[in-house]
Amino acid sequence: MNKRIVVTGATGMIGSSIIEEYLKHDVEKVYAVIRPGSANLSRIPVDNRVQLVELALSDYSVLKSRIPEKCDAFFHLAWDGTGMSRDKSTAGQAQNIVYTLEALKAAADIGCHRFIGAGSQAEYGLTDVDRISEDCVTKPVTAYGIAKLAAGQLATLEAGKLGIDCFWVRVFSVYGINDKPSSMISTAVRKLINGEKTSFTPALQRWDYLHSSDAARAFYMIAEKSKGRKVYNLGSGQARQLKDYIYAIRNIIDPHADLGIGDIPYKGTEVMNLCADISALREDTGWTPVIPFEDGIKQMVDELSRDRAKS
Repeated sequence: MNKRIVVTGATGMIGSSIIEEYLKHDVEKVYAVIRPGSANLSRIPVDNRVQLVELALSDYSVLKSRIPEKCDAFFHLAWDGTGMSRDKSTAGQAQNIVYTLEALKAAADIGCHRFIGAGSQAEYGLTDVDRISEDCVTKPVTAYGIAKLAAGQLATLEAGKLGIDCFWVRVFSVYGINDKPSSMISTAVRKLINGEKTSFTPALQRWDYLHSSDAARAFYMIAEKSKGRKVYNLGSGQARQLKDYIYAIRNIIDPHADLGIGDIPYKGTEVMNLCADISALREDTGWTPVIPFEDGIKQMVDELSRDRAKS
């Protein structure tokens, strides 16, 4: 049976990757919900099965009127206030909780039997364990993390009342071609390609990076195979020191570049161990990551090099 799905935050790195993943399969229609006037429309695949829906987060209560047919799954990735400025407005982060519940209500009104929302590793706070499982204590220390935790918990509670499945996916560190420019990976790749000076902390943290295509496939498999109302951690399940990732990027782009590791002092609030325990996700869906970090970086470098050649 052909599926119809809804993806909010469709121009984001994971949202656009989810659309690409579904287009590989037997999908009838993808409703890609985007902000009015989005500057990132080029990220959405051009396909007659994809229909754009321009709607602000604050207007999700009328989403049903914009999607006139029953859909199967609803992926909610839209969120106001991300990136470097995400903790500047506590009230703004709190508003995202309301938006999430409105998205859930819209999903139920459209007839979706599964709602999959994007949470964050920030929900765990400063946890310092080798691998973070879904059973670890959640002690978020930022407005963003607190809002994500509350949104996930309330969505799960409300989904039970609405009688639909709900999965809250706590995303760790995802990278890829459409990653935000301010991320460590994007900054390092772009500066090294341009021959610019890079500067980092001592980069001794153990970090877990997952390619956006692997992340999208996980969201797809959750929607297709999971049942009930659950929280999943999403990462590669493997951690390396940040400096190892940085060296890997340098070796691909310019093996002789001076990286400036240690130029920036620690703030004292860094999470030193950030690795997802993906056992539950693997057991429930059979998903496992397949793209090695170095291969993912080569894809980013190739894409950026093509863009430079065009300009």
